[in-house]
Amino acid sequence: MKVAVTSSGHTLESAVESRFGRCPCFIIADPATMVFEAMDNPNIALGGGAGIQSAQLMAEKGVSVVLTGNCGPNAFSVFGAAGIKVIVGVSGTVRQAIEAYHAGSLSAAPDANVQSHFGMGMQSTGGDTEEGGIMPQGMGRGRGMGGRGMGMGGGMGMGGGMGGGRGMGRGMGRGMGMGRGMGGGALGPDPASLDQAPVAGGGTTRVRAGLIARVDQRLCNGCEQCVRVCEPGAMRLIGTFAQVDPSACTGCGQCVSACPSGAISLEKA
Repeated sequence: MKVAVTSSGHTLESAVESRFGRCPCFIIADPATMVFEAMDNPNIALGGGAGIQSAQLMAEKGVSVVLTGNCGPNAFSVFGAAGIKVIVGVSGTVRQAIEAYHAGSLSAAPDANVQSHFGMGMQSTGGDTEEGGIMPQGMGRGRGMGGRGMGMGGGMGMGGGMGGGRGMGRGMGRGMGMGRGMGGGALGPDPASLDQAPVAGGGTTRVRAGLIARVDQRLCNGCEQCVRVCEPGAMRLIGTFAQVDPSACTGCGQCVSACPSGAISLEKA
């Protein structure tokens, strides 16, 4: 069993981060053995859809339960479709959170506890480094592979490469550096969680965590925002409503973030 905790750093003594989609780091652990993996959040700097992308990432990692401070409705819907339990209102250290869950003292949330886009513009609520020191507001300078940059937590780098001391990874242009930290052993290979869906004309396409977009036509106003952001071309405006081509939808969730009326959700494919 895998439990994921939103974290401000890369160790079990790091503080639980209050934001889900924009947390600096995820600690994924076996609550029975406390063997864990620390991974930097590649979605922290997204302009929109960070919660959806992070929720899909947790599904792909084979996580069964997520422990966090707050979770918005879009991410919560992905968790529901993927069969992942969410526990909100969690605080303290990552170790304390996992131990509390293992002891049975934490209960799954029935619904999201914050609005969409919660956490945009906020800084880390923790800020501890991998070495255990404290950085104000979670930001600190770091040197990394590929050039200078601002390090976030213990492994995130802003700029041309990695920042944050021990994190290693690839710099992504001017965007966010990605890194991974390991602690306490390895959890083993991730289960296959990208299902195959048929594509018109033959072949298959990968579906993120077995999810697909659905449109509630009662809420759709035909604004075409979803059509504009859909890279696979799965969203189409037919008449005055948006419709999904299930053979082309990859479940990326960009349409969910773009929809101003909340008409689109992700469901099990």
